[in-house]
Amino acid sequence: MALNPALLKATLGVMALCLTGYILGPPLYWHFMEGLAAVSHSSSSSTCPPCVCDCSSQPLLSLPHGLSNSSFADCAKHDPEVSEDTEKNFAELLTEELKLREAEALENQRRADMALLEAKKMTSQYQKEADKCNSGMETCEEAREKSEATLAAQKKLTAMWELRARQRGWKDGVAKSHAQS
Repeated sequence: MALNPALLKATLGVMALCLTGYILGPPLYWHFMEGLAAVSHSSSSSTCPPCVCDCSSQPLLSLPHGLSNSSFADCAKHDPEVSEDTEKNFAELLTEELKLREAEALENQRRADMALLEAKKMTSQYQKEADKCNSGMETCEEAREKSEATLAAQKKLTAMWELRARQRGWKDGVAKSHAQS
């Protein structure tokens, strides 16, 4: 059965288009949907009435680390309908959040201190083990050197006795035949 080259090219072209659609389809779809959402949001936001807050003035509270809610504070200080209770509640909430963050920071500091102490203990223990190991290695090295010196002395002594024995007529083969019988 012979394959038609035109049919093969068409099949490969369709497969290439399907593969391209499979790879590029989802990102393009989500990008298109985000664009539609942005367009619909901008058209609906134009019908929204403008805010009444005067946000150009200085904020009521300026707190570090993202604790400030300046838009609420600005609107609250310019709005005559906001009572003192609301301002007190806002201040209490901020105070409570500050206390919570301080407690969290203290707990993190305590954990860090404990981890540091544990690391120091482990370092000390490892240092003691390393000192023991080094001491053992030194002792072993000294014993090896002594053994080498003793072996060298024994070899000298053996060579001297062998030389004396040969001078007096001792032969290697004679000693072996006497040992076997």
